[in-house]
Amino acid sequence: MNIYFNKILFLLTILFSFIVNAEQLSYVVKDGKVDAITEKGFKTWRSAACERCHGNKQQGLVGPSLITSLKALTYDEFINVLLVGRVEKGMPGHPHLEKVDKATGKRKVDLLYAYLKGRSDGKVPAGRVRSFEKK
Repeated sequence: MNIYFNKILFLLTILFSFIVNAEQLSYVVKDGKVDAITEKGFKTWRSAACERCHGNKQQGLVGPSLITSLKALTYDEFINVLLVGRVEKGMPGHPHLEKVDKATGKRKVDLLYAYLKGRSDGKVPAGRVRSFEKK
């Protein structure tokens, strides 16, 4: 019974976070460089080691291509997949990405969305990205 309560509480927490954090972070690209949010999204990608399953250019390996997936997934679907997972398909949940990045004040999952959405749209270059906002 306690396990079910914890699962329901977790799902309610995620639902509440969707309502509170319902902003879709967008990316900005200028002269091949990106804004600070998108650069932090790239760093989140690297620290979460997503390339082990999705490839170093998000092209897909044992996991699907995120370039393709983010053309179909909505923001809310993306957030749900990242935080809860799709265990039946081999995708674990990553609730630690709910944490807020101190430098930007944004959730790490939102930073990751900005980076991957930019990659999917073909605007953010493959590989390491640098911010045009650094001085």
